[in-house]
Amino acid sequence: MGFFAALLALLALLPLAGCDQRRIEKLEEGVSTEADVRAQFGAPENVWDEPGGARTLEYNRNPAGHQNYMITIGPDGRMSALRQVLNPTTFARVQPGMAMEQVRRLLGKPAKKTPYALKGEEAWDWRWMQSPGTSMVFTVWFDKDWHVVRTTTEPDPEAPENRGGPSR
Repeated sequence: MGFFAALLALLALLPLAGCDQRRIEKLEEGVSTEADVRAQFGAPENVWDEPGGARTLEYNRNPAGHQNYMITIGPDGRMSALRQVLNPTTFARVQPGMAMEQVRRLLGKPAKKTPYALKGEEAWDWRWMQSPGTSMVFTVWFDKDWHVVRTTTEPDPEAPENRGGPSR
């Protein structure tokens, strides 16, 4: 993809980020219901059962965006938390030995999965913003038994600012 095509793709994502912010502003913890959340965000990618009857609705913006949202609905049917989980604080919770499902519940659906058959590993990538204009990739490496081996964070090679200009 050329520089200008990549720039146009990036510019096309800006309204998506604005749409999410407008959706979030219409929701209030302790007041908004699950129906309100679904009216703003649509059907979730996944629904995770939590202790005590709560449920977490997973809304992914990867691979095109840089956010994944986990919205918790309490046993009373009201929103108790709305979190954007692709950030260094959440990434720090991913530890060697952790099971794949734990990582999936923590971070949501990855942007990309890459198998490395000869090594017996698979890498899962999540795109996120370190700061405005700095796109990054957080990668979790799983072994053949689907346990975390290691994690890495690096600049997003797909981001226009990391591609080296129009010559690529």
